[in-house]
Amino acid sequence: MATTLDAKIPTGPLEEKWQKHKNESKLVSPANKRKLDVIVVGSGLAGGSAAATLGELGYNVRCFCYQDSPRRAHSIAAQGGINAAKNYQNDGDSVYRLFYDTIKGGDFRSREGNVYRLAEVSVNIIDQCVAQGVPFAREYGGLLANRSFGGAQVSRTFYARGQTGQQLLLGAYQALSRQIAAGSVKMYPRTEMLELVVVEGQAKGIITRDLLTGKIQAHAGDTVVLASGGYGNAFYLSTNAKGCNVTAAYRAYKRGAFFANPCYTQIHPTCIPVAGSYQSKLTLMSESLRNDGRVWVPKQKGDKRPPDQIPEAERDYYLERKYPSYGNLAPRDIASRAAKEACDTGRGVGPGGLGVYLDFADAIKRFGEKTIRERYGNLFDMYHNITGENAYKAPMRIYPAVHYTMGGLWVDYNLMSNLPGLHVLGEANFSDHGANRLGASALMQGLADGYFVIPYTLGNYLATQMGKKVSVDRPEFKAAEQETRARIERFLSIRGKRTVADFHRELGLLLWEKCGMARDAAGLKEALQRIPELRQEFWEDVNVLGGGEEFNQALEYAGRVADFLEFAELMCLDALERDESCGGHFRVEYQTEDGEALRNDDDFCHVAAWQYAGPDSRPIRNVEPLIFENVKLAQRSYK
Repeated sequence: MATTLDAKIPTGPLEEKWQKHKNESKLVSPANKRKLDVIVVGSGLAGGSAAATLGELGYNVRCFCYQDSPRRAHSIAAQGGINAAKNYQNDGDSVYRLFYDTIKGGDFRSREGNVYRLAEVSVNIIDQCVAQGVPFAREYGGLLANRSFGGAQVSRTFYARGQTGQQLLLGAYQALSRQIAAGSVKMYPRTEMLELVVVEGQAKGIITRDLLTGKIQAHAGDTVVLASGGYGNAFYLSTNAKGCNVTAAYRAYKRGAFFANPCYTQIHPTCIPVAGSYQSKLTLMSESLRNDGRVWVPKQKGDKRPPDQIPEAERDYYLERKYPSYGNLAPRDIASRAAKEACDTGRGVGPGGLGVYLDFADAIKRFGEKTIRERYGNLFDMYHNITGENAYKAPMRIYPAVHYTMGGLWVDYNLMSNLPGLHVLGEANFSDHGANRLGASALMQGLADGYFVIPYTLGNYLATQMGKKVSVDRPEFKAAEQETRARIERFLSIRGKRTVADFHRELGLLLWEKCGMARDAAGLKEALQRIPELRQEFWEDVNVLGGGEEFNQALEYAGRVADFLEFAELMCLDALERDESCGGHFRVEYQTEDGEALRNDDDFCHVAAWQYAGPDSRPIRNVEPLIFENVKLAQRSYK
């Protein structure tokens, strides 16, 4: 039976909700914090900052990551910058404007309370990171520099050239390393979470596999903090690192945590186009490039001339034409669909016509090549290394690609899921971005959740857990451990003829075509018919070599793809049930006369949170109504 979810948003004026909530939150004394064990899964910006901060507060923290070091977390790939409402440019920015831009950018499908808190704490994040030594760019007067990102008409994005995520992660890693040295955090690298353990209805531990030795181990704690990232690699080709996966979140879903809005997938408009079927991932060119690069295609269908031979009068700067108020900085979902539309009409450039130009000629002429090198040099180098082309002399070629997932485990205002004791941070939760994330907001949310939200809200749960320790000797841990071992043995026993990558590639192509940048009911129904068939073929014909008690990357990969093969069905089901277009969820049946997303606020102004109902049963669709008291629901326009 469906449930109406309560997000536990504080009452009172929007500007006072977070302070009111902090004032009313339960506390855990310093002496008692030393008695409490916190398990943190993931060591990127959300997990690493949370582990460091909770360790500093006095909790006993165990932090797990499958990488060989927290410094390898995928947060390093967020190159362009981090938003904060500092208004250093004196161009009219404010906490409210950042809040409104985020709500509007998400196509009015996120909570007001969470988004305002995000905008409010953003100003503290920058101070925290500067204190850690993050080398943000500065302008001539010494103030931190800013640039613009999509969906905003102000400059609020702080950056460190084209490597902001890496520098922010190093700051969090320094804080984490300090706690590791102090003994308040114990780090478990090369360790993958394979199961969540629920004791008497509460999340109390995890089952892990040591990726070097294959050892299966149970870990008990007073709470579990999940910060394991998104699920974009379900599409096979994405801008995510190859190791990124849905397993931790999906294991939690199958143990009772609701999965919210899984159909909300962000397609990033600024990716190096696919070069061939041999590719296993795609490379992102930061959205920051759209500050100075102009996007265009030839006006004439089938025009194959080199870009320098196409005169200005025969170029279509389509973002500037269609969205004059925002131009090349239109939000990602809009810019991506506009690029697809240009290519679908036969005006795409490069091999297969699947590309558009991102041209820096005007910016180089205006500022000089030296300035562009200072702003984006490493991105231009990356582009040259991959394509062999010099973007200082000829336009980059870009095309949309899967990048970020706005869906995730459902959480309330405390960042706790409907499963008591399971807190979810960063991209692994659904909470702040609605149906489309604005650029430079991922780093902001990860650090907000880890540094400034969970340290306050975790006490509301842990204050109720004193004296309720659980042991790994309990039957729930033994059962979960046995299920994990049985699953591994099943993978190794099939000895079929197809590789894991072969299944993953087929699934990814199916998702891209039927549940990608544009979806329709017929295509989604086709996918929902094919995915179970593909899943059955996987369990009958996959070939996983090696053994379970050793270093075995084929086995790791098999577990992740097996979860993608189940999760993909949930994505398509969610997309089929949401009879509207909003943000990154674009149903071709629901669009305005000029091709923009057409929402259905009467029927779908809510969060869809899916509840696992068993292996052979349709999941239950729960809802959380979205209440807008401070902004007016309106057709999103960037014209």
